Amino acid sequence: MSNGLFKQALQVLNRGSRHRSSQRVNHWYKWLAPGLLVKRWLLISATGVMLLGLGIAIWARQAPIFRLGQFIGDVLGTITRIVPNYISGPLAVGLGLLLVFWGQTRSLGAITEVLMPEGDEELVDRLLTHRRLNRGPKIVVLGGGTGLSTLLRGLKHYSANITAIVTVADDGGSSGRLRREIGVLPPGDIRNCLAALADEEKLLTELFQYRFRAGSGLSGHSFGNLFLTVMSEVTGDLERAIAAISKVLAVRGQVLPATLSDVRLWAELEDGRYIEGESNITEAGGKIVKIGCLPSDPPALPKAIQAIEEADYIIIGPGSLYTSVIPNLLVPEIPAAIAKRDVPRIYVCNIMTQHGETQGYTVSDHIRAIDAACGLKLFDAVLVQKKTPTAQALIRYAQENSHPVYFDREAVMQLGRRVVVANVMSENPTTGQLRHNSDQLARILIRWYSRN
Repeated sequence: MSNGLFKQALQVLNRGSRHRSSQRVNHWYKWLAPGLLVKRWLLISATGVMLLGLGIAIWARQAPIFRLGQFIGDVLGTITRIVPNYISGPLAVGLGLLLVFWGQTRSLGAITEVLMPEGDEELVDRLLTHRRLNRGPKIVVLGGGTGLSTLLRGLKHYSANITAIVTVADDGGSSGRLRREIGVLPPGDIRNCLAALADEEKLLTELFQYRFRAGSGLSGHSFGNLFLTVMSEVTGDLERAIAAISKVLAVRGQVLPATLSDVRLWAELEDGRYIEGESNITEAGGKIVKIGCLPSDPPALPKAIQAIEEADYIIIGPGSLYTSVIPNLLVPEIPAAIAKRDVPRIYVCNIMTQHGETQGYTVSDHIRAIDAACGLKLFDAVLVQKKTPTAQALIRYAQENSHPVYFDREAVMQLGRRVVVANVMSENPTTGQLRHNSDQLARILIRWYSRN
């Protein structure tokens, strides 16, 4: 009985030893992977040491090398007389390899301990990821609201060269209060995008979304909005505040406001009403026939235009059509810059209609609204959700006068757009709430880009 248990224990230990050995071999093999920019510098360093020694020898007229060579020859001759060369040679090679392995292991371990004290990832894996993301395409995404942050959460796994251009027309909730009381640009959408692009996304999202429930003047405000507001006061403007926060939070890419002007949305409804204010437009509950902003021609942020001009890929949406997506396009320089680019450009259509903005809209209606708002054809293709939501979700949204956006393929084709149909929806099984799935949406968009 005891012998059997002893044999089983030995087998487990052997399997564990083989597994650890395999892990170590795989770990060291990764350091040989191309693109890390490590091997070349080690080789250059070794060459430098050799040249240093050669230079000293030449400077000293080679006398030290002669004496050293003579001494080494005498020592080696003595060793080979005592231990045959077919034994001493391999033994010396093995000892040398052991010392190199030991030295490199301890060196990399010391570096990893300083740079990554949490120890939940190998340094080589971090380097490989860093190199891969920095070689990713330059992607510009325009939008706002939860739709944009959802997309960014998935895209950051494919590229670190992301620029999110965000609307600053929000005037509701905490952002609206800060805008009215302090005079800062609304930070809400920017806050969500910064959290989505940060390395520690989950923790930062919880921190930035935290809302104060008590306190005179604090109640209802989110910590992220207050943080951005304070940083704007300290640095002088919102652009510098975002740049400073991005460094602190290790944000992959950059988040930029479409403009630094104090923009206010207005809309004309089908029943003749004229509504001002982003939050008021949605609450009015009418059909929007025209939308604009005050001032009518706000200047674009120069960095936003530069990002568009250098982009390899431009994505518009998802987000509320009239209050998140189109406000970016009301800054004249932005649609003009997009229209000039001969790169893949795609619009991510919403899954459901939105009461007060797009009730009864089809996919082609979304496209026409964007074309009409800026007077230009900005994208070549549109991404449409394929699978219909469950009955539970349809009932839930019908109570809010919201329904799936109907895909009228022929009308879309007549508008000269290609169509990408895919399942990019995530449904909460408990509440029936629908959202774009970050990973699926990003994967489909990157796949479409790679084919164009």
